[in-house]
Amino acid sequence: MAELNLTNPTAEYGKDAIVTLSPREHIRLRPGMYIGKLGDGTQADDGIYVLLKEVVDNSIDEFIMGAGKRIEIKIEGDKVSVRDYGRGIPLEALSDAVSKMNTGGKYGGDAFKKTVGLNGVGVKAVNMLSSHFLARSVRQGEARTVTFSQGLELTDRSESGVAEQNGTYVEFVVDREVFGDYAYNMEYVEQMVKNYTYLNLGLTVVLNGQSYTSKNGLLDLVNDNLSSEPLYAPMHISGEDIEIVITHGNGYGEAYYSFVNGQYTPQGGTHQAAFREAIAKTIKEFYRKDYEPADIRTSIIAAISVRVDDPIFESQTKTKLGSKDKEEGLTMRQFVGDFLSTNLDNYLHKHPETAQMLQKKIVENEKERKAISGVQKKAREAAKKVSLNNKKLRDCKIHYTDKSDLADKTMIFITEGNSASGSITSSRDPRTQAVFSLRGKPLNCHGLTKRVVYENEEFNLLQAALNIEEDMDNLRYNKVIIATDADVDGMHIRLLLTSFFLQFFPDVIRLGHLFILQTPLFRVRNKKETHYCYTDEERQVAVKKCGAQAEITRFKGLGEISAQEFKEFIGEGMRLDKVRLTKDDPIQDMLDFYMGKNTPDRKDFIVGNLRVEEDIVENLKMFN
Repeated sequence: MAELNLTNPTAEYGKDAIVTLSPREHIRLRPGMYIGKLGDGTQADDGIYVLLKEVVDNSIDEFIMGAGKRIEIKIEGDKVSVRDYGRGIPLEALSDAVSKMNTGGKYGGDAFKKTVGLNGVGVKAVNMLSSHFLARSVRQGEARTVTFSQGLELTDRSESGVAEQNGTYVEFVVDREVFGDYAYNMEYVEQMVKNYTYLNLGLTVVLNGQSYTSKNGLLDLVNDNLSSEPLYAPMHISGEDIEIVITHGNGYGEAYYSFVNGQYTPQGGTHQAAFREAIAKTIKEFYRKDYEPADIRTSIIAAISVRVDDPIFESQTKTKLGSKDKEEGLTMRQFVGDFLSTNLDNYLHKHPETAQMLQKKIVENEKERKAISGVQKKAREAAKKVSLNNKKLRDCKIHYTDKSDLADKTMIFITEGNSASGSITSSRDPRTQAVFSLRGKPLNCHGLTKRVVYENEEFNLLQAALNIEEDMDNLRYNKVIIATDADVDGMHIRLLLTSFFLQFFPDVIRLGHLFILQTPLFRVRNKKETHYCYTDEERQVAVKKCGAQAEITRFKGLGEISAQEFKEFIGEGMRLDKVRLTKDDPIQDMLDFYMGKNTPDRKDFIVGNLRVEEDIVENLKMFN
């Protein structure tokens, strides 16, 4: 349990301390309750993308209801606009629909069924968190336009005889007073747009003039996200309110893309849990073999989409489905299980070659699991013995699996050496930040089997600390952060650790949990101000601010940074680079080249790409 902050226990507590906030004031004061986190646009789940999604979701709901097959999105600097060609918001209700909490057309009746935006909050949050917000609705030649700033209405204009098509246009600029500096990463937006088209056949989304559409639904999604050839052609099965794609790769772990009513649910939920259970049960029954579920699911790459009446999500950001029922009288478990039991079984009977390749993969997984079972048992016993006194792990008090408001802020720093781990440990927040210390460079595990995870003490203790041996459901930290020196050895450790996760726990990367910590290269200061610079460009700007006599320090290792300074780099202003996988990444080829045994080829590549860089700080000292 987190410690209470009792900094001023004698403060007067009277009726004046009780404050009632309006919905607008509450959203602006506590935006995280409505959109998750704020962020600056560098991560795919940052608030600016949630706000964009809330607007687009309304347009998607129109498409689902059979109104409008085209959505146009434009992002120009910090201004975003979304235009759909649906029915348009009823004109007399336009202002209330975009500004009054818990106002909307999705609380009952038949106007919207099996849609996402059901709680009447989303677009209002966008309005109240925007410095500029405009909504325009067109219906049968009549139009109404309202504008707001920070949720306060500025103008309201009605028109007649307009020649525009029916639909809704929303334009907004996210408020920098709330979010600070931010920028849209168009790669994240493009992936969001693609997901919308995968889940909505016949829909065209135009992003900054580029059209996106899908002809094969989830099959396109899986094929677009494969980084190598699958073992067999993906099985694509669909029915009323459900669509599924299944294949297997050559790696470890399980990769799922799950959706509810067109909404991507990266944290899964009841539909994904039902799918994982049902696929194991159906395949065991098909082969009439009592295979272990883990042997069936290892290396699986799958996608599932369901349509649900009035879905219940576990948060406003809708990343995990909580609905136990698909509809009244039918549980999600029964719905998914019955569908797979019939349709996957039929598919395997009709495609014997696929069935044969699938069984071969299951048998291979079974053989490997049994081969390492002995060493696995010893490793588990060793991990249990040190779990109470694991000198490598300085744990935090709250974990990702806890029901805490701080669960999403949990992280573990993987460091090398006592000096680096000492600085981070001294400056961390012990509530949410853990530290795992490596002893030198970890083993290069490329090309090895999972046996090495149990035979290598550090790898075994690391997987135990993360609690990911079986699956990702019990991951103890939201962010797994590699924190190394910004030198050649540090870069090598990053590669070795990234290879470890790619090889044995790719879901840590697929689900967006692995990061690289950026640390400053320079400190520039005078008697009045101090600047920490992560690039040479930032250093040059800082030198101009501090003057020619500025003191410039070049950091060459994490251990050189004091604990007091380190607080700056792992606090609110922490800079992280997410390790990401895309279909264009030739993962196996890159690992073979950089981490494999082709030493002469790699040596030639390094020599051919050598670049000599002058030590900027030393040169500056010479000329000052």
